[in-house]
Amino acid sequence: MTSILQPSIDQRIAVVTNDGRLFVGTLRGFDQTTNVILQDASERVYSQDQGVEEIQLGLYVVRGDNIAIIGEIDDVIDSEIDHTTIRAAPLKPVVH
Repeated sequence: MTSILQPSIDQRIAVVTNDGRLFVGTLRGFDQTTNVILQDASERVYSQDQGVEEIQLGLYVVRGDNIAIIGEIDDVIDSEIDHTTIRAAPLKPVVH
């Protein structure tokens, strides 16, 4: 997994955790257990009643054993989306 992340260093990524949270930030580093370091990180909190709330976190570490998905973000497309108009149910936790 870590060799797959190497090209994403200094790129904006999204991390979905096992408990259903979504973090977005610039990948600054990772280790052999897929712990990731995000710079300028934020958490996007989804709600069915109101738009996406974006909580600024700054420098943030996500433990590898809590990561479900890591994906690249297209900055151009992401900047064109008005997240305040998006309504969605929060993700459910991953059940093993």
